[in-house]
Amino acid sequence: MNNDTLFPPLGDADIRELTAFRHELHRFPELSGEEQETARRVCAMLEPTAPDALLEGLGGHGVAAVYDSGMPGPTILVRSELDALPILELGEIDHRSAKPGTAHLCGHDGHSTILVGLGRVLSRQRPPRGRVVLMFQPAEETGQGAAAVVADPRYGEIRPDWAFSLHNMPEIEKGSAELVVGPANCASRGMWIRLTGSTAHASRPGDGLSPMRAMCTLLPALEALGAGQLPEPDFVMVTPTHARLGEPSYGVAPGEAWLQVTLRTADDAHMSDVVQRAEELAKRTALDNGLAVAIGYEDVFPASVNDADAVDCLAEALARSGIRRITPPGPSVASEDFGRFGKAGARSAMVFLGAGPDSPAVHTPEYDFDDTLIPVGVRIFSEAIAACLDRTGAESGDRLGS
Repeated sequence: MNNDTLFPPLGDADIRELTAFRHELHRFPELSGEEQETARRVCAMLEPTAPDALLEGLGGHGVAAVYDSGMPGPTILVRSELDALPILELGEIDHRSAKPGTAHLCGHDGHSTILVGLGRVLSRQRPPRGRVVLMFQPAEETGQGAAAVVADPRYGEIRPDWAFSLHNMPEIEKGSAELVVGPANCASRGMWIRLTGSTAHASRPGDGLSPMRAMCTLLPALEALGAGQLPEPDFVMVTPTHARLGEPSYGVAPGEAWLQVTLRTADDAHMSDVVQRAEELAKRTALDNGLAVAIGYEDVFPASVNDADAVDCLAEALARSGIRRITPPGPSVASEDFGRFGKAGARSAMVFLGAGPDSPAVHTPEYDFDDTLIPVGVRIFSEAIAACLDRTGAESGDRLGS
């Protein structure tokens, strides 16, 4: 590991305090859109770092801490997530969730702790040029948070030239990280379909119009729209996630069916195509069975695409941090709303930091963030900021610090 760095490293006391803070966040998780107390805890930890500006309530409960050099230069945004998942935690840890059915089982508590640690570094050494914005983003799990932050009128005050993020990945060997130029995360969206007929007495089902056969036909037909394998650009995956037929009753033949599927593609163009085909299939099935149909979408994630220059900065940061870079053949099949910052004009990139295959996978009931990744993540971001500043010089397009 190269110790010649622009920013000072964390000390042992920092790491102990940050680990305790991560455990506190883990004990008190909040779901997407409900992160008010999480944001309050983050602000309390940031206060001693004396940011030059602190924007609260961005896009919901988002928090942005600005560390400004006062000199012309780029605005560099580093993002973490605040929200937890609606899953019952089963791991036997001292800091397990105090809210049954809600838990930090994706590592957002660890990611936000890394940013708090980065705030400590920046409090001791401001960037020599430009400014750094630490963006604690709400509602990543629903795909709504980054879009809401970018749409917030105050986002113009911190609009970045560059944006960086990381995600811990248990399936990647510890001491390694995956980093790719171009598509980094698949596009996905949740599609719901309501099929409506009419109810009847269960002894006289012919008096009504049941959507049962249509539902049983439509679910495998939607799944069959899937094609290809990553990294093929025409990759499509359709995953049925929920279905409901009528109400739980023995005396009523159903008059309505509700279906939910997740559509997943390698890029946004193929998403538009599969949306059209799925809608045509649903409408045709409804028509063939004499049913009314309604269709809607939730949890919409565009594809995340890593900018080549931003990747170069992260690649240099990995090298200076002693982390082995792995270049995957294509994007992660999972989705991530960080791509919204790139679509809003920032040169952006996300890196996937290995937590090791001995760790349970994210979104499983036994998962817990690996605390030893906290100083590693802080070092990566510190080095990425330094590399970005080295790369940009005094570019004429860089924004002035506030």
